[in-house]
Amino acid sequence: MNINHHFRQGLLALGLLAATSAVAQQVAPASPALPQLQQQFEDMRFGMFIHFNIPTFFNQDWPDPDASPAIFNPKKLDCNQWAKAAKSANMAYACLTTKHHSGFCIWDTKTTDYNVMHSPLKRDVVREYVNAFRAQGIKPCLYFSILDTHHKIRPGFITREDVEMIKAQLTELLTNYGEIPALIIDGWDAPWSRISYDAVPFEEIYRLIKTLQPSCLVMDLNSAKYPAEALMYTDIKSYELGAGQRISKESNQLPALTCLPLNDAWFWKTTFPTKPVKDPNMLVNDLLKPLNNAYCTFILNAAPNRDGLIDDNALAALSAIGKSWKNEGPIAELPPHDAPIISHNIAKHQPTNASYSYDYNIMDFATDDDFNSAWQSNSIVQHPWFEVVFDKDEAFNTIAITETSHHIQQYRIEYFENGAWKPLLTGNNTSRVKIHRFDRVYGGKVRILIDKFDEAPGIDEFGVYNERR
Repeated sequence: MNINHHFRQGLLALGLLAATSAVAQQVAPASPALPQLQQQFEDMRFGMFIHFNIPTFFNQDWPDPDASPAIFNPKKLDCNQWAKAAKSANMAYACLTTKHHSGFCIWDTKTTDYNVMHSPLKRDVVREYVNAFRAQGIKPCLYFSILDTHHKIRPGFITREDVEMIKAQLTELLTNYGEIPALIIDGWDAPWSRISYDAVPFEEIYRLIKTLQPSCLVMDLNSAKYPAEALMYTDIKSYELGAGQRISKESNQLPALTCLPLNDAWFWKTTFPTKPVKDPNMLVNDLLKPLNNAYCTFILNAAPNRDGLIDDNALAALSAIGKSWKNEGPIAELPPHDAPIISHNIAKHQPTNASYSYDYNIMDFATDDDFNSAWQSNSIVQHPWFEVVFDKDEAFNTIAITETSHHIQQYRIEYFENGAWKPLLTGNNTSRVKIHRFDRVYGGKVRILIDKFDEAPGIDEFGVYNERR
């Protein structure tokens, strides 16, 4: 990266972002509502993930972040071959890794010299990809990593310049390549990336994407950390099978995506041409069909090799899938569900108070941003309560309560303003995740009073949000 990078990037961000309102005015009126977009995405059923980037030229998914662009040299690159392979499997959409965790951009970006135009290829791979897949009638989606180890966008070192660079790159991708139905984001709010939704503010990025392309779905691959019963920080609930994430095929009620590589890794490895790929019959009968029946689309990764072509064994497997499976049309209608939560949780890591609880399930566990820990009321308490304390009056208009299990049956929520508790709402929502949206109020505390329950209640997380509406 040259020394003028951050200066140039800042200027670019200002120029690109100034144009976003005009783009929004052109496309916003025709944009379908989010539930319709979610249904349309799920109706596509099956797609191709394409991990192709500078890691392709290593034998690892995580390469040296200072690797020279000179190694990116796919001499036979043919995105038309990829698209025809996806067509042979009856896939309806695809998703390409425009930038992975090591920060190399495979489009003609003006934000950094660390890109494909400074490689021996000198061709805009994103441009060739979207053109090739559209020519086959396949919807082109894009993948983008927030974690960027080359440009030092990593935990503990996030600056405002870094956020502006992310926004400038997303602006390029969502301005210069036509309609993008979905953006899959990775490397954000995951235990291994450790970049929180506060360090790179989720709502700011989300609203930029929706301003540029209101019909573009935002999917965070790491959203499986959040409860399966609600959409939090994503428009589509995502599950990575290889990371041990599992969707419930019996109880899922949300629009979802599950991803898996056809080979045993995401990026191409030297063993791929001779090592057996996953069995096409298993992929169709054990994954694709059952997932579609659970409101879940399946995206299967086919990694191009160092020539820029998909290997013969992978091509044969994709063709075999297409012979045994076809998209039979729309899936069942998605059940009604709450709109995604995208805002900062102002209750996170705030002080708490509660009625008597077990020492190993104290109240602080309900605001620790960890859904694997919880405040648990002691079983002898007849009128449990839990409260969050702010250091000043805060504005908020949404509360999300995630129970440990389904035990709370009736409850009241109150807020503390001007020295007095005021009633906010009365609830009887027996879902594990109880999301309440209301007119904005201001208070220094907020609490739940639990009036009826069948067993001692526990709360994994008590979230408080001030949503922009």
